[in-house]
Amino acid sequence: MRVRTCFAAPLTLLALAGPAFAADDCPNGGTVRFGVEPYEAASRLLPVYQDVAKLIADKLGCKVEVQITTSYNAEIEAMRAGKLEIGEFGPLGYVLAHQVAKAEAVASFSQADGKPMTYTASIVTWPGSGLTALKDTVGHSFAFSDPASTSGHLFPAYALQKAGIDADKGVKPVYAGSHTATFEALRNHKVDAGELNSDQITSARNQGMWQEGMFTTLWQSDPIPQDPISVRGDLAPGLKARLTEILQNLDLKVLPKADQDVLAGDGKSFVPIADSAYDPIRDMVKILKVDLAKL
Repeated sequence: MRVRTCFAAPLTLLALAGPAFAADDCPNGGTVRFGVEPYEAASRLLPVYQDVAKLIADKLGCKVEVQITTSYNAEIEAMRAGKLEIGEFGPLGYVLAHQVAKAEAVASFSQADGKPMTYTASIVTWPGSGLTALKDTVGHSFAFSDPASTSGHLFPAYALQKAGIDADKGVKPVYAGSHTATFEALRNHKVDAGELNSDQITSARNQGMWQEGMFTTLWQSDPIPQDPISVRGDLAPGLKARLTEILQNLDLKVLPKADQDVLAGDGKSFVPIADSAYDPIRDMVKILKVDLAKL
């Protein structure tokens, strides 16, 4: 049985004004809605995505309303219900959103050379836990972030399976609700092992919370494509084309450094990305026989 502990923040809305624009081009009475998965605490994400949304609003000429959702699935459901025009999904969440909610990846975070950024997943423990290899995690508490998270669930579950361990029954899973919450659970020794991705390590460093040697790595993944910034596929053609153009060329370097420290990518910009970049995620879903509808 899964043990679920949720630290996710409540849904939060921010309406950001942009210049007046033709009503036919701005949906919902003049507002574009932008959903963001709760990969960190909402209090940390809100001011950052407020500034990102203002960049989009200024270029688009419509208001942009940001929604930090309560869970990864909540964002998918919001787009499926037609309540989001833009969404930043994790790779696994995107695969599901593409399947059921018409999400279409158009952009992602860039690395320094202008190519789409990647990150890694890992499984770690803390010194003194008594765990030295993946096989030692059997019967121990294990922190995942969210069932629909790529690095927070899919990849660690795959690594456990490769080691002959059932991710639901072989360990004692705890779903913390976000990567930050998982990091805190590990840091405070509330769980014996858990997921830790490279973005969370960077975030912890930027906040002065990281110390070398604080964790022991039991496994690390190959590079994973970063979160896609997606548009809903059934948008009006003109709006969809304009949003795609803006998102694929958005310069994040104009944002305050504090914002840049939260956002992924060394290049500090959005760059184009194709749906096919997430085919390896689909392949892993097949290997693990994950039922996306049950996430």
